[in-house]
Amino acid sequence: MISLADIQQAQRRLAGVAYHTPLIPFVQPDFDRTVLLKSEQLQPIGSFKLRGAYNRLASLSPDVLAQGVIAYSSGNHAQGVAYSARRLGTTSIIVMPSNAPSIKIEATRAFGGQVVLYDANTERREDVAQQLMEGHHYTLIPPFNDLDVIAGQGTVGLEIFEDYPAVELVLTPVGGGGLISGVAVALKSLNPAVKIIGVEPALANDAQESFRAGKIVELPAAQVNQTVADGVRTLSLGELTFAHIQAYVDDIVTVSEDEIREAMRRMLLDARLVIEPTAALPLAAYLYHRDELPRTQNIVLTLTGGNVERSFLAELLRDLL
Repeated sequence: MISLADIQQAQRRLAGVAYHTPLIPFVQPDFDRTVLLKSEQLQPIGSFKLRGAYNRLASLSPDVLAQGVIAYSSGNHAQGVAYSARRLGTTSIIVMPSNAPSIKIEATRAFGGQVVLYDANTERREDVAQQLMEGHHYTLIPPFNDLDVIAGQGTVGLEIFEDYPAVELVLTPVGGGGLISGVAVALKSLNPAVKIIGVEPALANDAQESFRAGKIVELPAAQVNQTVADGVRTLSLGELTFAHIQAYVDDIVTVSEDEIREAMRRMLLDARLVIEPTAALPLAAYLYHRDELPRTQNIVLTLTGGNVERSFLAELLRDLL
């Protein structure tokens, strides 16, 4: 398990690399609560994933780092590793599903990552990465099940508390669980009364099932890959993230695909912010599942990224005409 000190160390490593992103008010006439948006889509790679990836790479010794790194990701962790590797002067190989948004594949290549595509319906990304590692000394940079990665993501929680110590409730998407684990440790360490609620698509609710069953539950890829929220198409939590979630998270709720789309539209029209489907999960929960949330006054929604496929964005806009 990580500690507040681990997250504070990660914050020092990330100084000058990851932005301290703002909390933007989300104002609606029917809202009787303060709702702020933690705008991680403003990071250099368009996602919070830079934090965990860079913290992990920066923790490696120079000799190990020089031999290169490898990662698997649906897109945002891929960009974080590629960006961090280039900044730290090493090479990166990134295993990505062939159905990942092309904008994320292209960006990963632009940041210097050597992209290897695989079929998410027939292959396991861990197996593909393992095959590529044979005969080499690459260091694997996991997308979530790693203490340095979790600590890096936890810096989001530190910034939320620094900017808004009155916060009572934080809603954050859950994929592999690295972000919610780090944020929960940071905030609960600073104020145990803060409620931390995860949000998943109903089609990819492995974390909710695991949280309620008290053991890790894995979902079939054919089901999970149906959600538009590509950033949370993980089949199961990791052992490390599950342990943190059990210890620090208050609940996990789910939202529908239609609710995700509508939350993206509301963010575009009402907040004038472009976000990807995964980042819309917290707003979808707040708009449509408020009765499942704690009755609190001061709320932060974590906007995890803004790397949305252009064609998907055009489709959302066409639906408004």
